[in-house]
Amino acid sequence: MTDPSTLRPLDSFPAADRRAIRCVFTDIDDTLTTDGRLGAMAYTAMERLQDAKIMVIPITGRPAGWCDHFARMWPVDAVVGENGAFYFRYDRDARRMTRRFDQPDGERAANRERLSAVQDRILAEVPGCAVANDQAYRETDLAIDFCEDVPRLPQADVDRIVELFVEAGAVAKISSIHVNGWYGSFDKLTMARNLMTEVFDIDLATDNAHFVFTGDAPNDSPMFGFFENSIGVANVLDFQDRLDAEPTYITTRRGGEGFAEAVSALLDAHA
Repeated sequence: MTDPSTLRPLDSFPAADRRAIRCVFTDIDDTLTTDGRLGAMAYTAMERLQDAKIMVIPITGRPAGWCDHFARMWPVDAVVGENGAFYFRYDRDARRMTRRFDQPDGERAANRERLSAVQDRILAEVPGCAVANDQAYRETDLAIDFCEDVPRLPQADVDRIVELFVEAGAVAKISSIHVNGWYGSFDKLTMARNLMTEVFDIDLATDNAHFVFTGDAPNDSPMFGFFENSIGVANVLDFQDRLDAEPTYITTRRGGEGFAEAVSALLDAHA
């Protein structure tokens, strides 16, 4: 359970530790975005990090089709998507996209077939939920919408969606907008570690103090728990009784404004 009294305000993040940061990992929905939109403030914050030679890597539950766009078009160094199912990295000089999946093509196809039966049961048993509108662009998981494009469901219904995934033998994680379910052992943290080792020759366990993670939701808990310098945007308190691990610091602002606040705190330490 997240106790607001245990979360340190962002201004207690020591300046020397902020100056040591070399990379910012960040969730997207309700961390970079505000009310479903990526605003100028958050996008500019990513640009500011890039200009300062600090890497930016979104770690998201969003689908492969969207992540291809993020990797190509956003000021980022790579993207981990579908809750750790893959990483994409676009080499702008070579004009080449690297796509590294946790599961081979055949296994992903078989798992999608298995998830179709789970989908039918969830839609039948939990009125008001829907398959997420980004599902057509997914490679590995099933996303069930409980508040993005449908009226917000009661927490009991969200919990029932999780139960139905688990009863079918799938992993299920709650984001700020979806319940994502999949077959496999991947997660955000494992794929982030793979990315850093395979692409950048960095061991996150050894270099932990040089990284920040920003997030807001229960599916960010493994990242909050791993990184010494994790930051929750203010709306993480909406899930104060749903987190398995807490962020170290918390911003005063929500969503994309909270992310921009975190970035300013990092860059101000270099002034």
